[in-house]
Amino acid sequence: MKEDALKEKILGFFRRNTGSYISGEDISNALGVSRAYVWKYISKLREDGYVIDAVPHLGYNLRSAPDKLFGYELKSGLKTRTMGKMAIFHHESIGSTNDAAYELAEAGEPEGTVVVAEAQSSGKGRIGRKWLSPKGAGIYMSIILRPDVETDEIPTVTLVAAKSIADAINDLNKMDAGIKWPNDILIKGKKVCGILTEVKAQPDRVDFLVLGFGVNVNTPAGKLPEEGTSLKNVSGSSVDRAQLVRDILEKFEVDYLRFKKEGFNALRDECKRLSLVLEKTVRVKEHHRVMKGKAVDIDEKGALMIRDEEGIVRRVFSGDVVMCRR
Repeated sequence: MKEDALKEKILGFFRRNTGSYISGEDISNALGVSRAYVWKYISKLREDGYVIDAVPHLGYNLRSAPDKLFGYELKSGLKTRTMGKMAIFHHESIGSTNDAAYELAEAGEPEGTVVVAEAQSSGKGRIGRKWLSPKGAGIYMSIILRPDVETDEIPTVTLVAAKSIADAINDLNKMDAGIKWPNDILIKGKKVCGILTEVKAQPDRVDFLVLGFGVNVNTPAGKLPEEGTSLKNVSGSSVDRAQLVRDILEKFEVDYLRFKKEGFNALRDECKRLSLVLEKTVRVKEHHRVMKGKAVDIDEKGALMIRDEEGIVRRVFSGDVVMCRR
C-alpha cells in the first residue's frame, strides 16, 4: 500500500470515529499491516502537521489537521468516483498547476487527475494575465478532462465548471456568488475565482482539456488586486480550504457527468440563473472589435448573445466583458 494511501486510510478511521480513541491494533487489523507500521505512519502524519494524541490502553485520537491540500487529505472523505480519485499531485510551490497538468495529460494521466499547489509563482489567467497565488491562502488547482466534444463546445465545459464552483461557494454561507461570462466568479462585484481552460485538440476532436481555477479563499486584502476579494473578506471568517475543494470536486463530477450524458442544454438554464451579465448592458472587447449592447442569452455552445446598439443580435465566443451603468 502506498504511503499516501495508508495516510488516507488512517485519517478515514479517525474521521469516522471523531472524538473517540482508536487502538493501534484495530487500525493494524483493518489495514493488514503491523502495529509498528501504524506507529510509523502516525508519526509521518504528525510530521505533516496533524495533532494526534496517543494514550496507553486507549489508542490514538486526531485533535486537528493542518491547513494543507495534501492529496491524501483531500481524498479522505471525498465522495466522487473519478474527480480527484484517480490521482492528486500536491505541490508546496509550482510555476503553474495548468502547465503541470498539461504535461501529465500528454503523458497519459486519466480523466479526473488533479494537480494542486499551496502557491504558484506563475499562476495563469486569460489572455496572458497573471493570477496572484499567495502561499496557503487560496485554492490553485487543475483537473485533466477527456470529454468527447467538438472544439466549438469547449466554452461550455468552462461554464459548467463555473456553475459547480459558484454552487459550492454559495453553499458555504449564502455567499451570492455569480458568473461573469465567460470564466469569472464574482461576489458583490469583485472577483473571487477565475477559470482557465486549456486544450489539446485535432481539427475534428479534443484530445484533452486542462481545467484550471484559482479561488481566493483566505487571502488577506493586502494581497489581492483592487478588483478582487476573498471568501474570508466576504464572510468575516476563515474557510476550510480542503473541505471546499472536496465540495467543488463533488459538485463538478455530478454536473460534468450530466453534461457528458445530456449535453450543455441540460445545464444551460442553471448557468443562466447564475449569470451576472444577462439582461445587463455590457461592453465586450474582442481581439478585433469592441461591442456594446444588452446581453440577452447564452446559447447552446456557450456563446454570449448581445443585442447591439443597432438591434442586431450577435454571438460572442470570447472576450473581456465590462458591465455598464447604462
